[in-house]
Amino acid sequence: MLEHSPVVRVRKPLPPLLRRVWLAMFLWLASSPLWAASGPVVLVMGDSLSAAYGIERDAGWVSLLAERLEGKAEVVNASISGETTAGGKTRLPELLRQHDPDIVLIELGGNDGLRGLSPQQMRTNLAAMIEASQASGAQVALLGIDIPPNYGQAYRDAFRQVFADLAERFGVPLLPFLLEGVALKDALMQEDGIHPTAEAQPRVLDNVWPVLAPLLKNAGVALADAGDGA
Repeated sequence: MLEHSPVVRVRKPLPPLLRRVWLAMFLWLASSPLWAASGPVVLVMGDSLSAAYGIERDAGWVSLLAERLEGKAEVVNASISGETTAGGKTRLPELLRQHDPDIVLIELGGNDGLRGLSPQQMRTNLAAMIEASQASGAQVALLGIDIPPNYGQAYRDAFRQVFADLAERFGVPLLPFLLEGVALKDALMQEDGIHPTAEAQPRVLDNVWPVLAPLLKNAGVALADAGDGA
C-alpha cells in the first residue's frame, strides 16, 4: 500500500512590481492617522446639557470641543439626557475601564436638582465619581449648574454648595455655572427655558475652556494659551 506524502503548498513569490505596491500600501497605512497613537482621552459625563438636547449633536459644545482640539485629544461624550448623579455613578466604572481617560469632566446634578433630590445624596454620588476617576489616574473637573429660584433659596444654596465643597475637598477645578452668560438670555435658550440653543453652544464651550485647558496641558496637549480658544 502506497503511503501518501503530505501535501505542501508552495506559494509563488509575488512579482517585483506587486511587492512594491504592497510595501507602499503598508508604509502609507503605518503613517496614517488611523494607525497613529492617539492623544489624551477626555471623557465627558453629563446630562442633556452636554448631550446636545434639542439640537443636532454635532452642534453641541462637546462636539465643538473635539473640533477645537483638532485631533490633539480624543473626546468621548458619554452624556445622556435625563441622567442623574446616581446614573452617572453606576455607569462610570465601565466607561473608565473601556476608555481609560486622562481627563474626566463631570457635568451632572441638574436633574437631581430639578427633581428635588437630596443634595447630600448628590454629594455622595459625585464624590464617588471623582474618587473613581482619580483612582484610575484621570484628572477631574467639575462643571457646575444652578437651579431656578422657585425651588426655594435654602435648597438652592445647598445644591450649589455641593460643587464648591467637592472641588475644595478633592482639589479639582470647578466651573461654578456651565450656562453663565447663557441661561438668562432668551435668545440663547430653547423654548423650555432649560436647554441652550445651537447658537449658545460656542459660549458654553468658552465657559468650559479655562477649566479644561490647564488639564489638557498637564496631559501633554500643546496649546498656545490656556485661556484662548486655539
